[in-house]
Formats: sequence, structure tokens, C-alpha cells
Amino acid sequence: MTGKGLSRMQRDNLARFGLIALATDLTIEGDAARLLPANCRLHVTRIAFENPTTRENLLRIGPHLRAAADLLVPGVGLRGIGFGCTSAAAVLGQGVEAAIGDRAPVSTPGGAALRGFRALGVGRIALMTPYLPRTADLVGDYFQAQGLRVVRRHSMGHADDREMAMLSPDEVVDFALESDHPEAEALFISCTALPAVPVIERIEARLGKPVVSSNLALFWAMLDIAAIPASGPGRLFGVRTW
Repeated sequence: MTGKGLSRMQRDNLARFGLIALATDLTIEGDAARLLPANCRLHVTRIAFENPTTRENLLRIGPHLRAAADLLVPGVGLRGIGFGCTSAAAVLGQGVEAAIGDRAPVSTPGGAALRGFRALGVGRIALMTPYLPRTADLVGDYFQAQGLRVVRRHSMGHADDREMAMLSPDEVVDFALESDHPEAEALFISCTALPAVPVIERIEARLGKPVVSSNLALFWAMLDIAAIPASGPGRLFGVRTW
């Protein structure tokens, strides 16, 4: 791109974000379209991933993050970069930010959820995941290590994120209701591939408490860090930290 062309793009008044998604994720871009305001643009790159969602497979993502980030519209300013895998981010921890670099603020689903729960005043959650139980524990242990009390962990037992993406709205709602716990102040629905955003308000209405999914948290946090006002489903999108 010529210098003149790049200069025009930087004056287009759009808030541009980058997203690193798993090659197998069927859901996250659709959720982004639901949650990002009209003055935002999302630029997506994919990263190789082999199912099942085991710790070993998730760890293999780490060395490829920098190359994926480098493919996000080089030379164009970004307001934030999201990494679209809850369980991999839980395993890699701060290694995600270190790998992607400091081009723009980096958000992960788990870190975004922590930001959201702090904003909501939540200290105890129930955890719903579509994963195998051992993968769910990676996410639960991450939250516990960050000071969030996980009072229940409930897993659907799926090993393939493409399979998770095919769950019906009613299946997601029914399992979310099963996953709640009386002591939980909120419910977290893990996995960027799970189609939870369209049913967040249905679940909140049934439970009477905040319900936050991976994609809801991720895009809320990216917008919140960038101080861009937005509306969306669920109680979290009614909260700002700026």
C-alpha cells in the first residue's frame, strides 16, 4: 500500500480491531458482528489448531501467535487485538500478550471475563463449558489463580470445537441452567466456539444474575479498553469502566 493510501485509511474514522481466531472456530466472527458497533471494523486472521481440545494441543498454539498477529492489516493502527480461545489463553497465561507484542492492547476471553466480573462486583461464579472435564479445569484453575472463586464446574463433554458450535440454542440454555449454583453471583459460559451470545438474555432472565460468555466478555473488554460506547445483550454491556 502506498503512503498516500495508508494515510487515507488512518483518517477514515473507523475503530479497527484485530482478532486471532482458531482455524476451527465457526462462531466468533458472527458474535463479533452482533456486538461491535457500526463505527468499528474487525480484521481477522486464523491460526492452526488440531482437535481435541487437550492441554497439549492448546500449548502448540503459542509459538504461532506472533506470526498470526503480524498478518493483521500490517501498518494500520488497531485499537485492540483479541485472541479467540478461552482454554488456550488459560494455559498460555501471560505468554499470549508476550507473543502478540505491544502493537495494541491484547484481550483474551479469560482476562476479559475477569475485567467484566470486577466491573460487575462479582467474586463467585459457576462455570459452564462444552469441553471435556479436564479441559474445563484449565479454565476453572485459571480463574481460581486470579482470585475468582469458582463454586461449580459443569462440562458438556465435547472434544471438538466444531461440534460445540453446532449445539442448538435450547441445548445451550438448558445446560446453562443446569450449570448454575446457589452461591454463584454470575455464570460464565466458556468457549468462543459455543453459540451462547444469542441466548445470554434468555439465560439471565431465568437465573436472575449476570451471564457472561467468552465472546461477550472478549468484545466488551476490547470496546471498554478503547473507551468506545456500545450496546449489547446482558448486564455486562450495561457496564463501563471509563
